[in-house]
Amino acid sequence: MIVVMKAGCSQDDISKVTDHIDKSGLKYHTSQGITHTIIGVLGQALPEFRDTLELLPGVEEVILVSKPYKLASREFHPRDTTINVRGVTIGDNEIAIMAGPCAVESKQQILSTARAVKAAGATILRGGAFKPRTSPYQFQGLGEEGLKLLSMAREETGLPIITEVMTPHDVELVAEYADILQVGARNMQNFPLLDRVGRIKKPVMLKRGLSSTIQEWLLAAEYILSEGNDQVILCERGIRTFETYTRNTMDISAIPIIKRVSHLPIIADPSHATGKWYLVEPLALAAIASGADGLLVEVHPNPDKALTDGPQSLTFDNFQHLMSLLPPIAQAINRDITSLNTKIKS
Repeated sequence: MIVVMKAGCSQDDISKVTDHIDKSGLKYHTSQGITHTIIGVLGQALPEFRDTLELLPGVEEVILVSKPYKLASREFHPRDTTINVRGVTIGDNEIAIMAGPCAVESKQQILSTARAVKAAGATILRGGAFKPRTSPYQFQGLGEEGLKLLSMAREETGLPIITEVMTPHDVELVAEYADILQVGARNMQNFPLLDRVGRIKKPVMLKRGLSSTIQEWLLAAEYILSEGNDQVILCERGIRTFETYTRNTMDISAIPIIKRVSHLPIIADPSHATGKWYLVEPLALAAIASGADGLLVEVHPNPDKALTDGPQSLTFDNFQHLMSLLPPIAQAINRDITSLNTKIKS
């Protein structure tokens, strides 16, 4: 349930409500709006608990939340969440372009890619230091050495970095280097990992699971939010269906649905969604047109020799061409195309 406080209520009124929630063995989350303070009550409360809350001073009304995900819902947080990462805004009217290789392979590879994607207009550098692979015999990533190379690329270009964390044990290590921590599709319901990234003070991008419903996805985000981290970004990266022509099936409809039911920003990953480089561009344009707050695109200096996901990676020239097509699409839906320029705080 949600407790809506009266406009201009005192801090003492708010404290009385939160103390009452505490004494009842429940958790709460406070959101300060423009005119009202909203307190979300987390946990299973008896129906009569609503009546006791409505009697407290400063309370305007108590609303039952219909969604099983509370903190991720627009009912609790009507305004869009925006996240600032080293001067790059994710959400609101900004469009964030995250680009880079699937995996960090070498110093030369990551530095040349970082320079190229920045020159084309990307605002965030992506690259995997730890790589979950279907086969144990495939390249698993460089680990901490990969994190150091990403940090080196950020130092040279000023681009913030996003990289995946796979286990709760690695959260502190990855957070030491990364600006955004990515939870991959295979780990969307790794609840110990979600709890752990929920307790850090850095943005977390949560990819949709291979066969997860939108509700399951938002409930996974709820784990992170309920631990106190409100900097959550969702990522639609395609789901597993009966279709075998593409690697996954890009669920474009998930983007406007998320925009309707949740306040969290949503990024689209057309690379993993299709598995084919020549489908990345049309799906990227469709994602922006449908309301996505940004893109996650795989770019490699030589996709034919990439250690991971070469068939879905764009060359530097192909990425530059994609970037040239984005501003008119963004402008057509009244988005801020200035975010496509590289205005990064070093």
